[in-house]
Amino acid sequence: MADDKTTTTDAAESCHDHSTHGYITAKDDYLKRLRRIEGQSRGLQRMVEEEKYCIDILTQVSAMTKALQAVAMGLLEDHISHCVVDAAVKGGPEAEAKIKEATDAIARLVRS
Repeated sequence: MADDKTTTTDAAESCHDHSTHGYITAKDDYLKRLRRIEGQSRGLQRMVEEEKYCIDILTQVSAMTKALQAVAMGLLEDHISHCVVDAAVKGGPEAEAKIKEATDAIARLVRS
């Protein structure tokens, strides 16, 4: 298992070597979305504090979950189109590590 972590860490470091990350062109959009999600979280806390109807709270939890999933999918797409493609062009162990890293990220998203 330590080998998997080392490979993933090496793959991540190789992407850090690039001057920009895949999401950098949409950074402001991601930050806006994340701030909106942060506001949704505060709204959920307020709903619980005010003892709102449980179904209304669950509806907002669902909306927040979908918003987080949209951010995750965007980041994943950016990662694949930037870091994974760059590594694939170079080939070798770096490409294999990036593909495994992306596959592991997809597996985590599917489980969540």
